[in-house]
Amino acid sequence: MYLGIEIGGTKLQLGLGPGDGTLLALWRGAVVPADGADGIRRQISQAIPELLANANRGRDELRGVGIGFGGPVDDATRTVIKSHQIAGWDGFPLADWIADIVGVPAELGNDADVAGLAEALFGAGKGLSPIFYITIGSGIGGGLIIDGEIYRGCGRGAAEIGHLRLMWPDILQKLYSYPLEELASGWAIEESARRLKWDHPNTFFPGISEPITVARLAEAAAAGDDGAKYHLASAWNALSQGICHVIALLCPRRIVIGGGVSLMGEELLFKPLRTLVAERVFKPFADCYDIVPAALGEEVVLHGALALAKKRAAHAVSG
Repeated sequence: MYLGIEIGGTKLQLGLGPGDGTLLALWRGAVVPADGADGIRRQISQAIPELLANANRGRDELRGVGIGFGGPVDDATRTVIKSHQIAGWDGFPLADWIADIVGVPAELGNDADVAGLAEALFGAGKGLSPIFYITIGSGIGGGLIIDGEIYRGCGRGAAEIGHLRLMWPDILQKLYSYPLEELASGWAIEESARRLKWDHPNTFFPGISEPITVARLAEAAAAGDDGAKYHLASAWNALSQGICHVIALLCPRRIVIGGGVSLMGEELLFKPLRTLVAERVFKPFADCYDIVPAALGEEVVLHGALALAKKRAAHAVSG
């Protein structure tokens, strides 16, 4: 049995499982950003015995821990490089800290990489390779899984599609360079919609009440609001360009998209996105890929973290 931990900017989850895509027990809590990394570490320390007790399991049954962290991590030092949401994580030896408090080996990964691993092994990418995973939430993350293994470049990460820079026009049609997540993440979609509504209250989104959220924009678009449909189409335009770059460089067999924004579904997101990508994709690769929604829901990072722990245990035995 393994322990999986997801540490995000707003969400903290712990789960027990065998690392095969199933969960035996789940603990879920909310992150309090003002409490910083120390607050999250206190939550984890308190949650582990609670989770084990609720599952009627002993700590001696644990074989390892896997962690999916919401930010870049360093494989060589097993430390957090940086958190963009929570203060106090930069340079922290997270894997060693978890290993010390639990008493078993721990493996640290970036949350998008770990989620991609789960989708490749147990979800929408099962049986295929390579898998490129994209999570679209408050930011945009990516993970490349080749033959069931996370591709980590030289050890500090890879596949960071959200930080791919695109030339994009501003409101005056002047071109500037923007990271993709500043154009197509949930936060970016909401922020640009708020600016439009503020500047043109009688033109854009008159039927959407404040605060403007991705969910409300999706509801308006589904109901026929042309402004909401146009606004979302602009985000998918940027996203499609990023995906076309991924296909040209990596030629993945399947692109799996998860995260809160992906819950807009087939008609509002996936169908128009596939059309845009098909129009722009590198033509020799046009029949090599498909684009599908993720399958594992809110527990996707936990499933990947458990699989990561299981893989580490297997490597330790074989090594």
